Amino acid sequence: MVTILVYQYTIWQLKSFQGATVRLSELKVRQTATVTKVSRNSDENGHPDLIASRLETLGFVAGTRVQVVTKGIFGGDPILIKVGFTQFALRKAEAEKVEINQVEGV
Repeated sequence: MVTILVYQYTIWQLKSFQGATVRLSELKVRQTATVTKVSRNSDENGHPDLIASRLETLGFVAGTRVQVVTKGIFGGDPILIKVGFTQFALRKAEAEKVEINQVEGV
């Protein structure tokens, strides 16, 4: 008799296993990741994305390590993020602008 084991993975596990880019808002508490980029969405008039610019000014730039310290009780909003020795509280909408690669084994 041959036994076949089938594992079911969530989308999050598959993305992190493959090293695919995910959003900072999807990172779980105490997980560490590396910023790949901040997404910029300009409006219909071509005005620059001020939130993306501010995130980059605060240190959310490619190659920077970030960690989710904690999330809010109701719906996970806001999210407390650690960048270096500094902590920032971001709304989910702001955290969704930051693309990351999860750091394995941390």
